[in-house]
Amino acid sequence: MTGQRLFVITGATGSGKTTVSHYLSQAYNIPRVVTHTTRPPRHAETNGVDYYFETPTTFAMNHFIERVTYADYSYGSSHEGLAKAWQKNNFASIVLDTKGAATYVKTLGTRVVLIYLMVDDPKVLVQRLSQRGDNTKMIAQRLASQEYQRDLIIPAALKKAAHVIINDDWQQAKQQTDHLMTQIKQEVVAD
Repeated sequence: MTGQRLFVITGATGSGKTTVSHYLSQAYNIPRVVTHTTRPPRHAETNGVDYYFETPTTFAMNHFIERVTYADYSYGSSHEGLAKAWQKNNFASIVLDTKGAATYVKTLGTRVVLIYLMVDDPKVLVQRLSQRGDNTKMIAQRLASQEYQRDLIIPAALKKAAHVIINDDWQQAKQQTDHLMTQIKQEVVAD
């Protein structure tokens, strides 16, 4: 369908990916593609809203565009989830690690608007993980993971496609996001 765009939001753990996704939903009525995971829910997370919380058996039954193991848990996004989001709006968003983002760029091409979130001070990322309720053991696992190290920088395959937003200060990050939305809306109208 003409005009469909998927805002793929990526960056290191704690960079603000979910915050940006929520902002796009609230400010622009952009639905989030609900993804699947085998990790346990955090406090106040709801199945079917935040994630589809799966067992390893039910996780394996989905039709995935991409999937990854991160800190011993499986994560993935399905074709069905993307179709449901696009039924609500021609714009949708999804939060992914950089490996998943690369899969989406390769699969969907110009329909992807890639947002890469950065934080200048990695200590801020650790602080955000603690504030959102992750337990100390899980934080240590994430920080020690190869995936965390990978997601701290933009992979070469994504550099040309990425819209980099610095999220040291939410108000400035929000302004950068608003500027990007204006730009994308103009591009869609021009198509």
